[in-house]
Amino acid sequence: MSQSYRPIIWKDDTLLLLDQRLLPQTETFVEVKDLKGCALAIKDMIVRGAPCIGFTAIYGMALWVKAQSSLTVASCRNACDEMISARPTAVNLSFEVNRCFEIMKNGLAENQSKEDLYKKLVAFGDLQIKESHEKNTAMAKIGFEELKKKVGDKKWRLMTHCNTGFLACGSLGTALGVISYANSQGQVEYVYADETRPYMQGTRLTAFELSKENIPYSIVVEGAASYLLSHNKVDAIFVGADRIAANGDTANKVGTSTLAIVAKHYNIPFYVVAPVSSFDVTIPDGSHIEIEMRPINEITELKGIKLAPEGANAVNPSFDVTDHQFITGIICEKGFINPKNPGELVRVVQS
Repeated sequence: MSQSYRPIIWKDDTLLLLDQRLLPQTETFVEVKDLKGCALAIKDMIVRGAPCIGFTAIYGMALWVKAQSSLTVASCRNACDEMISARPTAVNLSFEVNRCFEIMKNGLAENQSKEDLYKKLVAFGDLQIKESHEKNTAMAKIGFEELKKKVGDKKWRLMTHCNTGFLACGSLGTALGVISYANSQGQVEYVYADETRPYMQGTRLTAFELSKENIPYSIVVEGAASYLLSHNKVDAIFVGADRIAANGDTANKVGTSTLAIVAKHYNIPFYVVAPVSSFDVTIPDGSHIEIEMRPINEITELKGIKLAPEGANAVNPSFDVTDHQFITGIICEKGFINPKNPGELVRVVQS
């Protein structure tokens, strides 16, 4: 993978983040050198995608440790909580930051130096990116085999929502990773990428990735999904996840639930692809997932140009929750999960 394809680069005690707000027109890296910079990069969506948010947070905690004159368990906990508050819906953020806290807490109990803790956290970040690629590859192969069983050996016409490729995951991707792998096996005929309003991740980022991989595609507005599915133009739909509850209810980019309901109506397979780190088996269902609300100007303006009348209000949830009954299957690195089978998700995660 070339440097321009890597959204996160750790180099010389500095975190370099590909500014995804500027894609596809401009490929520019932003230097981040402290915790507040990492948290702001997450909040402002310089970096996005649940896995990459988690990686950024790990390096952010390392940078925080490096900057401290002294460390206590309480100060470490406070710093972790500050990082977690950057975006509340993506479970990867709290998952990775809490693992960082355990590293720091255990290190302090063993009287490890600040320098040793810093090195441990950097090594932990490096390892998570490496393991993420291995998990993404495993999920891609599992998804590929599932689709062969479900759809057959003909070339597939696939749809996806938001962005779940290397820009979101650091390499390959989750839902888009399945599509990319299927394309490498000669099985993809065409891909429809939802534009994904209001942040346009499909138009700006998924189209960017599909272009880089020479996969034929069209961008479609979310409202076109019913047209495409009713006219038999889509064989299956793949999406990612930011948080998956114990019963399989899935929080993902807003618009996912609508797409799943339409897919169910037209009997089109609908798959969620996410690593175990995106599962939250501590909550029984999706009603317990906090939904992040974004600024209204993301809807009323476009790159500073006002679209709505002066004083217009807007409601801008960044995510919605898809009921597990509308999901054909959940694919993680441990295998295929049928969310309609009670308890199966928890058994797979804990296996």
